[in-house]
Amino acid sequence: MLKRIIRLIYILLGATVGFYYLPLLWDIFNWQLDRSLLFFMDVAIGAIIFWLLSLALMKPTLNVIHQVEHDLTSKSPIYIFFGALLTILGLVLAVLISIPLWRTRIPVINNVLPILLMVVFSYYGFKIGTSRLDDWKNLVTQRRNKEAGGPHAVIKQQDANYHHYKILDTNILIDGRIYDLVKTGFLEGTLLVPNFVLYELQYIADSGESIKRVRGRRGLDILNKLRKEKIVPIEMYDGDFEDIPEVDSKLIALAKKVDGVIVTNDYNLNKVIQFQNVDVLNINNLAKSLRPRVIPGETLKVVVVKNGTERQQGVAYLDDGTMVVVEDGRYFMNKPIEVEVTSALQTDAGRMIFARPLHSQRGINSQSPAKDKKDKK
Repeated sequence: MLKRIIRLIYILLGATVGFYYLPLLWDIFNWQLDRSLLFFMDVAIGAIIFWLLSLALMKPTLNVIHQVEHDLTSKSPIYIFFGALLTILGLVLAVLISIPLWRTRIPVINNVLPILLMVVFSYYGFKIGTSRLDDWKNLVTQRRNKEAGGPHAVIKQQDANYHHYKILDTNILIDGRIYDLVKTGFLEGTLLVPNFVLYELQYIADSGESIKRVRGRRGLDILNKLRKEKIVPIEMYDGDFEDIPEVDSKLIALAKKVDGVIVTNDYNLNKVIQFQNVDVLNINNLAKSLRPRVIPGETLKVVVVKNGTERQQGVAYLDDGTMVVVEDGRYFMNKPIEVEVTSALQTDAGRMIFARPLHSQRGINSQSPAKDKKDKK
C-alpha cells in the first residue's frame, strides 16, 4: 500500500513538472502543436518519466520514510509538540521579515534571501523547541500552579538533607535490589529514570552476548515492575544532554539540574559523584551497614567448611558471607559447632570474625590424638 502511494506521488509530481516546464522545451525547438494535444502530451511525458524514476528510487525513498517514522515514534509527544510549535513560529517570523524583501526588485534579495530566512528560522525554532524541553515544561507548570501549587508544580528543595528526586542509573536497575528496597518503604520521594538510561538498557538487552542480554532484560523487567506496582511515584525524564557523551556524566548533570540524588551500586561512579559535590545513595554501602554485627562473648552456630591458614584453624561463613576464623576448627570439619566470638576485624575486603569453640580445651585435646592418628594413616 505504501509503495502504491509513493508511486502515485511520483506520477502526480511528474505530471505537474511536465505541465509547467515541457512547454518551455517546445518553444526552444519551435514546435507548433495543438494546445489540447500539447497539454495531454506534457502531462503524459512527465508522468511516465517520474514513474520510471519511482521504480529506481523506491527503495531509497522507503528507507528515508522508515527512518523518519522511527525517529518520530521514538520521541515523546512533548518533544514533537514543542519542536513543531517553535518551527511554525520560526517560519511565521521569517515570512513577516520577508514581506518587504519580496517587494524589492533586486533579483537575489526578493527570491533567494526569503527562502534562506525560512530555512534558518525554522531550523533554529526546532532546535530551541527540542533542546529546552525542561524550561518549556517548567514554564507551563509554573503558570498552571502559580496560585495554589497543584500536583504538577516544580518541587524545590525543602531541606538540605532531603532530595525529592531519586535518579536511578543503569547498574542499579540491572542489580534488581532497588525493587526490594522500594517495597520496604524506606525510599521516599519520586524515582526518576532518564531516557538515556532507558536507551542504554535497551542497547544492552539487544547485545549479541547472552550475558549482556540477560542483564539488560533484567533491568527492563525491574523498571516495568516498579511502574506497574506503583509502590512509589516514578517518572521518566525526556530531556538529554547532547553535549555530554558519557551516561555517568549525564546523570551528574541531571542531578545538579533537578537537585536530585543518584541511586547506584557502581563503586567508581560513587567516587566520581562525590567529587562532583552531588549526593549519592550507594546500595552496597546500605547492605554493608545492615549486616549483623557481633560482639566479643557472643555465641554463634557455624559449620566449618575448610582449613585456615594457621595451624589447627578452621574457616566458616555466616549467611551474609562474613568469614569466621575458628580456633581448633579443623577438628570439627563439616560439622555444626557453637563458637564464642573473641574479636572482629574490619578490612578492605570485608569483615573477619575470630572465634573459639565452646567445648573445653580438654575435649579438644582428647580429640586431637585420634585425629592425628587418622591423618597419619
